[in-house]
Amino acid sequence: MTEARDLPDILSQEFTTDPYPAYRAFREHAPLHYHEGMRSWIISRYEDVERAFRDPVFTTANYDWQAEPVHGRTILQMSGREHSVRRALVAPAFRGETLQNRFMPVIERNARALVDGFRDAGHAELVEEFATHFPINVIVDVLGLDKADHARFHAWYKCVIEFLGNLSGDPAVTAAGHRTRAEFTAYLAPILRQRRAEPGDDLLSSLCQAEVEGTRMSDEDITAFCSLLLAAGGETTDKAIAAIFRNLLDHPDQLAAVRADRSLVPRAFAETLRYTPPVRMIMRQPAADVELSGGVVPAGSTVICLIGAANRDPARYARPDEFDLFRDDLDTTRAFTAAANHLAFSLGRHFCVGALLAKAEVEVAVDQLLDAMPDVRPAAGSRPAEHGVFTRGPVDVPVVFTPAQRTR
Repeated sequence: MTEARDLPDILSQEFTTDPYPAYRAFREHAPLHYHEGMRSWIISRYEDVERAFRDPVFTTANYDWQAEPVHGRTILQMSGREHSVRRALVAPAFRGETLQNRFMPVIERNARALVDGFRDAGHAELVEEFATHFPINVIVDVLGLDKADHARFHAWYKCVIEFLGNLSGDPAVTAAGHRTRAEFTAYLAPILRQRRAEPGDDLLSSLCQAEVEGTRMSDEDITAFCSLLLAAGGETTDKAIAAIFRNLLDHPDQLAAVRADRSLVPRAFAETLRYTPPVRMIMRQPAADVELSGGVVPAGSTVICLIGAANRDPARYARPDEFDLFRDDLDTTRAFTAAANHLAFSLGRHFCVGALLAKAEVEVAVDQLLDAMPDVRPAAGSRPAEHGVFTRGPVDVPVVFTPAQRTR
């Protein structure tokens, strides 16, 4: 039996640099591991993390202290009728005709604007020149906010992500998170007043006007949701776009297949979500004692669900440490629904409300980037590296290409 002292520490630099050996060690030797420093239980096997996301005994009460201080009270913390009504208020904006008619033109326009910045250069660094900006620009544009404030939005969402991933309890990170909430609330308050008085054709106006079963969203509800949207929608899609290109560049045969057949983009995205998910861990809190692989988790405990480990569980996937968009044990027809058989978007009632938006953004981004860079390849000397613990993605993706001939 592996002793706790022999297991990797998820707060260590070793884990930050390369978490994959640690994921394997947890799965094989300590599927239920108590971390003294964080006073939390770590679970790493697919069947256990899947249960933590689906079984109602696992609550999101942990968000009361994990997320509320930086976002305000969000839909993530709610349950029962309160959750179903709030989800019904916001979900329609992220699917069906609303997604197609409101978001798609904005997604395509913002992708094109960024690609235009380097399409004739023959080289680009896709994290800094595209992925970092694209999802935030889309969200800000759809909300009807001023894109001139992009630097502020980016700084805010980085502070929020750092707050959520502050596993070591750094007081400076905590203080920055609290300051971000105050600044964002003050920024949005006068805009909400204006949109309630004079609604426009934007998502923020729609949220101000939406009503379900006699319930409408308060300013606090909308502010919390927008904060969550900017952080979750920005950080995760940012890293997903960088990761899908990193994975395809590392596998030229699969890149060639996607270039030739763009209907494979959703498969490449789904496999990226499994192989290198942007969010590597999510927390839950059981309302009663729960037996999992390796023992019993006491009621009220904090449970850290290692998505990055579970998504590479050999009990669930063949050759889990290989990137293969053609694998037959990942159902891409439901990879972006609450019935997904990967864990990157969570599952069940708290499945990511923006999954279809992320899918649309990634499909447009990959399509436009491949059109602009028909023979894209890694820049000379490029060395793949990832960064992050709570969320994780490529540090950079430098590429070179022959500029495509544009139709005049």
